[in-house]
Amino acid sequence: MILPSYLRDGWWTPDTEEGAADVLDASTGELVTRVSTAGLDLADALEHARTVGQRSLGALTFHQRALLLKQLAQALTERKDELYALSAQAGATRADAWIDVDGGIGAMFTYGSKGRRELANAQVVLDGPAEQLSKDGSFLGRHVYTRLPGVAVQINAFNFPVWGMLEKLAPSFLAGMPTLVKPATPTAFVAEAALRIMVESGLLPAGSLQLVSGSVPDLFDHVRLGDLVAFTGSASTAERLKAHASVQTGGVRFTSETDSINASVLGPDAVTGTPEFDAYVKGLVVEMTAKSGQKCTAIRRAIVPAPLADDVIAAVRDRIASRVVIGDPRAEGVTMGPLASRTQREEVLRQVGRLVAAGGELVLGGLDQPTVVRADGTTGAVLEGAFVAPVLLRFADAWTPEAHTVEAFGPVASVLSYDTAEEAVALVARGGGSLVTSVATHDPAFARAFVLGSAAYNGRILVLDRDDARTSTGHGSPMPHLVHGGPGRAGGGEELGGIRAVLHHMQRTALQGSPDLLTAITGVWHPGAAASPEPPHPFRKSLATLRIGDQVQSESRRVTLDDIETFATFTGDTFYAHMDEEAAAANPFFPGRVAHGYLLVSWAAGLFVDPAPGPVLANYGLEDLRFLTPVVPGDSIRVTLTAKQITPRETDDYGEVRWDARIQNQHNELVATYDVLTLVAK
Repeated sequence: MILPSYLRDGWWTPDTEEGAADVLDASTGELVTRVSTAGLDLADALEHARTVGQRSLGALTFHQRALLLKQLAQALTERKDELYALSAQAGATRADAWIDVDGGIGAMFTYGSKGRRELANAQVVLDGPAEQLSKDGSFLGRHVYTRLPGVAVQINAFNFPVWGMLEKLAPSFLAGMPTLVKPATPTAFVAEAALRIMVESGLLPAGSLQLVSGSVPDLFDHVRLGDLVAFTGSASTAERLKAHASVQTGGVRFTSETDSINASVLGPDAVTGTPEFDAYVKGLVVEMTAKSGQKCTAIRRAIVPAPLADDVIAAVRDRIASRVVIGDPRAEGVTMGPLASRTQREEVLRQVGRLVAAGGELVLGGLDQPTVVRADGTTGAVLEGAFVAPVLLRFADAWTPEAHTVEAFGPVASVLSYDTAEEAVALVARGGGSLVTSVATHDPAFARAFVLGSAAYNGRILVLDRDDARTSTGHGSPMPHLVHGGPGRAGGGEELGGIRAVLHHMQRTALQGSPDLLTAITGVWHPGAAASPEPPHPFRKSLATLRIGDQVQSESRRVTLDDIETFATFTGDTFYAHMDEEAAAANPFFPGRVAHGYLLVSWAAGLFVDPAPGPVLANYGLEDLRFLTPVVPGDSIRVTLTAKQITPRETDDYGEVRWDARIQNQHNELVATYDVLTLVAK
């Protein structure tokens, strides 16, 4: 059967099987499915995303999209055992499938949460404060993010068919950009199953997600300005795609996550018997064997102090011998499965051969067919499978170029020795840019010197010691909260990274205009825009009736010396600027004794509050508080409070209201500015 594609909100298969590629079980070599895109109209699929998908996602706010992400993640969670079973055909053990399936679902849950916590229930993201561009405040500037008008095309690698798709889908969906996914052929059947679950949930907006099961050789002939291509794969392929005219002159955004010769460094203090040594060896073995080493973040270079090299090799050898069982993932007790395909096995062995030819000494494993556990529990070689035993090499010359440029994308790592911290940094840099480097040390001086020296060559650095060894998520685990990407050879892109990844799918624009028009465009009130101080008091209004610009202007209150001293005595804040006239006058910022800033903020609350029970449920904080003009005894203050931003919650009977608070003195000078945050009933 030809693996279906999902296009224009329906399933599609070619009319012919001619030229279809076979996808085989990684352990047994049996046929799993066939893949072909013969006759596929890619241009039509892309246009469907740009029109139908853009309309359906564009009608939703960030919070509505975030809630859909959460619900899609729940739908996948309910049926993830189906994905585990299919993953076994691709060579993944249960633990490997957990990394892929649960990791991808976890990314969706994270973006579903962060989207509702960190973004407004709106369709525009504000970047930084407004800039006043005229003396009278009638002309303002502000940076805003709006979603790209095209389609996000995701070209994914074979090693993570579920996580690779969902970690890119979550931020693009949250940004409001429809997605077309092109999974790698060897594991496309797993990605297709995950997408099918989402389709069958009935949650996907029309045109928001499509899948191409097979090749897309003419893709770059059909993408255009407003589209984004996110590629994961080899550096050579990324360079070829990046050189296309659509990217070079056509305005198509292209991001890539590519080859990475990642390193793990053992600190000089982490000698045998220390928790750091044990954590280092454990991490190295995990990264060699999890997903059979088929991880873009796996450790390829173990950079260790020269006196500890033999100890590290022996410890790795012992741990693999005692803990790693190679075989069919469906067999009892197997901890490491095959590579994803026999083609991948041949490529890994070819690259190991290059490393050996360059001077790498095999100290663990080799190029022969390993003895493995078959699905029926028997043991022996499986010629039809894609099995490779863990391989550890040692280079006498740590500066051998191939050790830093040749990647065997499997259970393969090389041990390289260093003598000084500067050498360790220089060896890491030889990788040409990495997704991640880890360092195991309990020495703060070494940790600081190493990180400051090597951070520019890495997208992420894990500092491992006895205090975080048990709680660390590990060297090879990208987290949706943090940037996943790296400079140079690693591609120069940034996937994930919380809301940063959402902004990759949006355009930042400098917006200039009057306060009224900026308020209308952004949905956030700007000083100088129209306001409504008419009754009733804004605190008497629910979210159903409250409007941006609703305002209350308070009466004045005079500040006395007794007020200042009473507040100082009551709170214990007897700072000299409030209690010592001579010392306060000597301060360059004060004319003499001044009122506490927090006294003024407290009084302001008393001036603007409506005390009766009503729609305002709680005050949950202040933001951006600044004290601008000191207040001395005899001055008067008043406050103006304006509804600045209204954010209803999709799943609750209340929402957040952000109020612009401005305290002024009797001369109309600004004393303090800040935002008041409240929860208000719908």
